[in-house]
Amino acid sequence: MRTLVLACCMIAAPASAEDRLTAEQFDAYTRGQTFVYGSMGTPYGAEQYMEGRRVRWSFLDGRCLEGEWYERGDLICFVYDLEPDPQCWSFRHGTDGLIAQFANDLALDELYEVERSAQPLSCPGPDVGV
Repeated sequence: MRTLVLACCMIAAPASAEDRLTAEQFDAYTRGQTFVYGSMGTPYGAEQYMEGRRVRWSFLDGRCLEGEWYERGDLICFVYDLEPDPQCWSFRHGTDGLIAQFANDLALDELYEVERSAQPLSCPGPDVGV
């Protein structure tokens, strides 16, 4: 019985700092890939990870933000050309891929990897053909 209770507590416990990916692990896993992230069963957004820690983010609305990421302690922080305030996350591996927790507001739901591919992110923009 104690083992079962302990196992349940371990499953429900938030990720510890030891579970978090380092910048090197994060870069090795993401570089050259495009990830689609979900939240609570729905698509949330996608990010393309390029050489030199450059990124391209989209909320899947056709618009993309160019940016870069850097390491701050055990967090991965992103800044974008039009969003200069750092957006910091902790990343860990889950059973089906990356799981990300927004460090700026821990009350927000985690994001999780839904899809990963080597295809670049499509960014036609909202004003195509106008």
